[in-house]
Amino acid sequence: MHVLIVGAGGFIGRHLAARLVAEGVRVTAAGRSPDRLRQRLPGAAAIRCDLATDCADDWRERLAGVDAVVNCAGLFGDDRGYADVHAGGPIALFDACRAAGVGRVLQISSLGAVADAASAYHRSKAAADDHLAAMGTAIGWAIVRPSLVIGHGGQSSALFTTLAALPVTPDLGSADGLVQPIHVDDLVEILVRLLRAPLPLAVRIDAVGPEAMTTEGVVTILRGWLGLPDTIRVALPRWWIAAVARLGIGPVTREGMAMLAAGNTACVEPLVALTGHRPAPIAQALARRPATGSDLRTARLAPVVPILAVALALVWFAGGAVPLLVTPSATNLAWLARVGLSGGAATTALWAGALADIAIGAAILLRIRGAALAGIGLMATYTLILTHIAPELWADPFGALAKNIAVLALSLAVHALEIRHG
Repeated sequence: MHVLIVGAGGFIGRHLAARLVAEGVRVTAAGRSPDRLRQRLPGAAAIRCDLATDCADDWRERLAGVDAVVNCAGLFGDDRGYADVHAGGPIALFDACRAAGVGRVLQISSLGAVADAASAYHRSKAAADDHLAAMGTAIGWAIVRPSLVIGHGGQSSALFTTLAALPVTPDLGSADGLVQPIHVDDLVEILVRLLRAPLPLAVRIDAVGPEAMTTEGVVTILRGWLGLPDTIRVALPRWWIAAVARLGIGPVTREGMAMLAAGNTACVEPLVALTGHRPAPIAQALARRPATGSDLRTARLAPVVPILAVALALVWFAGGAVPLLVTPSATNLAWLARVGLSGGAATTALWAGALADIAIGAAILLRIRGAALAGIGLMATYTLILTHIAPELWADPFGALAKNIAVLALSLAVHALEIRHG
């Protein structure tokens, strides 16, 4: 079997591709960055696609020799892309599959995806679902609608694991209904069984775990998985959560709030009857891979990551602004004279250094690759010059040069995170 996975670089797509490759299935991963897909999914071929722009004709050659297509592509939080990535792009893909004679299409949708849903996310997913279902028996199809998916590398897992690792756990219970989490390993098992199920195939199936719970319950389970004892829970009032979501500065968006409030549950028995697989309770599924110290460190670091880059950028902005706006001109000129600069050359050097500092700070905030390393290079230059002309600064009680060691460590951390998430 030759399986083409669209959105193979995403959470579900990566897990499915890895499982199929391990079982000897021929897999082609499709996404916007084929080179990155080849690195992340050894053993799979990779091609470029972009659901936001591709039409049915663009898929003709890509689908040659393909037996089954799984659409795992999706985005959340940017409703400007929903119409293309969730609706228009998949519809073009499904039409191309039918024209090319692809025997089977699996569409990863979302529980709650109906045409009149409260969220734009669900409505856009429903548009593609309904188009695929309208093909009837012209193609074998299955629309899989998972609830909250938990597992290594998932955004939802990262969010709830981060909440679980906090010293005081915020409770979103006043803002949500129930969810029915399913582990990604169980979801992948379901997808593999649907890929191997006899044709004809024409089914919508809700992929849920066996237990309905609040998000507080999910956080409690993840806290236990991390090996942490119970802690204080602080119930956040609904108006506060709504205000944060409206401002777009918290982990819960306005759309996410609407989806949580609507609830996300279904009966698990139709899934079991169709596939012969019963998903494990989420605590049991997580126990298959016990948490490590690395998991706990990652969860505790997550809230700090955005602060690191901002803090480093502020250091550089201050380094540029203070000499220009605060330090007396005579002081600046006296320091520059110690390296043999005076007059126009001194003024030029002052402005060049200050603007370079500000540029580094701006580049860090803009997440330009290599900005933190450029800052290390500039800081090393400043440190060497000052060590030569004023070595006594190393003994300064305020740590005029010694603090550069801490800035170096911060810069290395920001650079490491840039490589990790780039």
